[in-house]
Amino acid sequence: MAEIQTKVILVGLGGATCSGKTTLAKHLRNILPNSVIVHQDDFAPPEELLPIKHGYHDWDAPDYAIDYPRLSKFLKHVKDTGSIPDDHRSHDHLNKQTDLPIEAECQHRLAERFRVIQDQAKENDRINIVWGLVDGFLLYWNQEVIEQLDMRFLLRVPLKTLEGRRKARQVYITAMQFTEEGDAWVDPPDYWEKIVLPAYLDAHREIFEGGAVESGGLTNKVKGLVLIEPEKEDKGMSMTDVVEKCCQELYQFVRAEGLSKGVEA
Repeated sequence: MAEIQTKVILVGLGGATCSGKTTLAKHLRNILPNSVIVHQDDFAPPEELLPIKHGYHDWDAPDYAIDYPRLSKFLKHVKDTGSIPDDHRSHDHLNKQTDLPIEAECQHRLAERFRVIQDQAKENDRINIVWGLVDGFLLYWNQEVIEQLDMRFLLRVPLKTLEGRRKARQVYITAMQFTEEGDAWVDPPDYWEKIVLPAYLDAHREIFEGGAVESGGLTNKVKGLVLIEPEKEDKGMSMTDVVEKCCQELYQFVRAEGLSKGVEA
C-alpha cells in the first residue's frame, strides 16, 4: 500500500483591520479537519524598525509593517511539513476577542462534509489534507506571499464600519520580540485618520478597478481572488453566510484538485 502523502492547502483570508478575518479564520479552523491558523500580525518587525509618520510609529505601512521574507519562509515550512514550527509563538490570543458565532447546524454540517472529504482523500488517494489558514491585513501586498497561497479571499467592509470597530478596540498586543506577553499598543486619537486608513487604501488600491477600494470591481492583480462583502447594501451577509460562502469555494477547490471523488456537492 502506498505511503500517505501530506497535501497542504494554504488559504488566504485578507481584509482591513477589524474586518472579521481572524474571526472567520477561527470558524474555519473549527470546521476543517487538520487546520492551523497563521496570523500575519505575528510577523511584524520590532517597533524601532518601523517608519515614523505624523510623529507616530507606522504599524500599517505596506512596505514595512510585515517582515515578508520571514513570513514567506514560515509559509514554506508549513507547506512542506504541514505543521507550525515548534518555536513559533503567536500573540493573537492576548488580543481582545469578539464573539461572533455562527449557526450550530451550519458548523456541524460543514464539519461533517469536510471530514468525509478528507477521510476519502486519505483512503482513496492516500493523501492527508492539511489546511493552513493565513489571515492578514496586508496579505495581498507582497507578490511572493500572494503566490504561496492556494486560495485567496478578501473581506471588504465599509470604511465607516471599520473606523467604528477600530476606535472601539483601541488596544492591540504587538508581535512578541523579546517577551512572551508582547507589548501593548494603544492607538493615539487620530491614528485611524493619519495612519490606518491611508495605509489601507494604499495597500489595496491596485486590487480594485480605478483604485476605488470601497466600491470598485476586482482587477487582475491577485489571481483567483474571491471578494466577500458582508455589509453590501443589497446582499448583506451574516457570519454564517460568510463561512458558508468560503466553505463552498474551498469545496470547489478540492473537487478541482481531484480530492473529493464520490462526495456530493
